[in-house]
Amino acid sequence: MTVGLDDRQRAMLAEMGVRIWWPAQTSPPQEAPATIAEAGPNSPETIKKIAKKDPVALGIGRKSLISAPADAPPAPAAPMGPDVGVVNGLDWPELETAVAACRACGLCERRRQTVFGVGDRQADWMVIGEAPGEQEDLRGEPFVGPAGQLLDNMLRAVGLSRTAGPADAPSAGGVAPPLSPAGVYIANVLKCRPPGNRNPQPDEMAHCAPYLRRQIALVQPRLILAMGRFAVQFLLDSTEPIGRLRGQVHRYEGIPVVVTYHPAYLLRNLPDKAKAWADLRLALKTLREASGGRMAGQAARSVS
Repeated sequence: MTVGLDDRQRAMLAEMGVRIWWPAQTSPPQEAPATIAEAGPNSPETIKKIAKKDPVALGIGRKSLISAPADAPPAPAAPMGPDVGVVNGLDWPELETAVAACRACGLCERRRQTVFGVGDRQADWMVIGEAPGEQEDLRGEPFVGPAGQLLDNMLRAVGLSRTAGPADAPSAGGVAPPLSPAGVYIANVLKCRPPGNRNPQPDEMAHCAPYLRRQIALVQPRLILAMGRFAVQFLLDSTEPIGRLRGQVHRYEGIPVVVTYHPAYLLRNLPDKAKAWADLRLALKTLREASGGRMAGQAARSVS
């Protein structure tokens, strides 16, 4: 039996790492003497040259330049994370646009919308959760639904609000209300909802990491409250259980980090609400000490 391949086809298959089976009685032909440059537009060298000139948008993978049969379905582009150097230079509007357009992983296929973040972008406090759920995916805002209501109550108890911000501070007379809540900024590790609210996957967290890091850099919080184990893993690079990390102040690039349970967990484990309250008190104490005893709004009051 004769294999119907010419020298050029054999050379291309060899370059692509495809091995050809030859019958025992037939010796394989000699390597084609043609140089790589002579292999045409599908040679690896040509591909490399074209790839270097191919600009890559945020989160978009390079398309394969290898020719495929006319009736074959197009191969999906390999996912690529956002360009960290580009993300680090984005301002708020640019960053939000980049997140909305991101297609770096498979989560983009099922999302209704991305969940960027909400709150005061100049806040002292930054709350970081894990991933959007169904309600967050519908509304485009982190921590809504029952877990969000619990978080709002927790924040309110220490004089914080996701809706407060610089515009709420001075009144018409130039004096802030004595119990005006201080602002907080809230974001998640993932910006898209995992199917069925499953746990975030490592590659998904890696693709989203530059976006959250840039949010932290833009907010410049004086304290971060990490809620849930995936937020803790992201900030502290630790797989230790939350129970072992609570009650102490950690650091993320010099910013104090207090670890606590996710509100969704607290709804299923009511006795641990007392532990979460202790975590909030620790966060207040840490920020008060970092502020030299001065804190804005209702959060400045001692909480017992």
